[in-house]
Amino acid sequence: MKEANRDTTHFGYKTVATQEKASMVADVFHSVAAKYDVMNDLMSFGIHRLWKRQTIACSGVRQGHKVLDLAGGTGDLTAKFSELVGESGQVILGDINDSMLRVGRDKLRDLGRVGNIEYVQMNAEALPFPDNSLDVITIAFGLRNVTDKDKALRSMYRVLKPGGRLLVLEFSKTDNEALSKLYDFYSFNILPTMGKLVANDSESYRYLAESIRMHPDQETLKSMMEEAGFEQASYQNLTGGIVALHRGFKF
Repeated sequence: MKEANRDTTHFGYKTVATQEKASMVADVFHSVAAKYDVMNDLMSFGIHRLWKRQTIACSGVRQGHKVLDLAGGTGDLTAKFSELVGESGQVILGDINDSMLRVGRDKLRDLGRVGNIEYVQMNAEALPFPDNSLDVITIAFGLRNVTDKDKALRSMYRVLKPGGRLLVLEFSKTDNEALSKLYDFYSFNILPTMGKLVANDSESYRYLAESIRMHPDQETLKSMMEEAGFEQASYQNLTGGIVALHRGFKF
């Protein structure tokens, strides 16, 4: 699902100048950061916690690992990874949006997660790490907001160690027609209303719904990971394909 014209890209259903997308996405997440966790629970009926638990279970993270929770936002994955890597390991909570990063940092400090967590504002397309330096990278519900997904996947591949793995947890496509119709109604009618009532922002949540529809489907994303260099790329559909967990390795 590559862009036909590199000078333009999608922002939801809109076509915008490529150089403008990052700031437009930033505005969305500046707006929703304070209510992000509350809205996640409401939007997914709490199921996002099960999706993230499965991501952790498939990560292979263990003591001493260096892990990047990319687009990690409010730090749900970082909190668990911090336990798993222990004092000898390190977890980097990375996000392009400083508002989300601040919310994540404050939440993790309130939970007592200190010592092995670093907070870094970064762009997924140009990760600020040496080649072959990370054991695991996760990106949960963030890849669809990246302007150049192919470039970001290559950047992730570059910084992973040989033997390292990438996990991409993201909204995807369901083949169930009844579920698809119900999901569309929910996304474009209920979700913006919920955003208005809870976060006083319906437009940001309308964008989030549109961005999900514009994201590559399961097979396309698998192919994109393979083109970036990842081997044994695979995916697992969750909740009927509404969400998919992709996994790839660097050998």
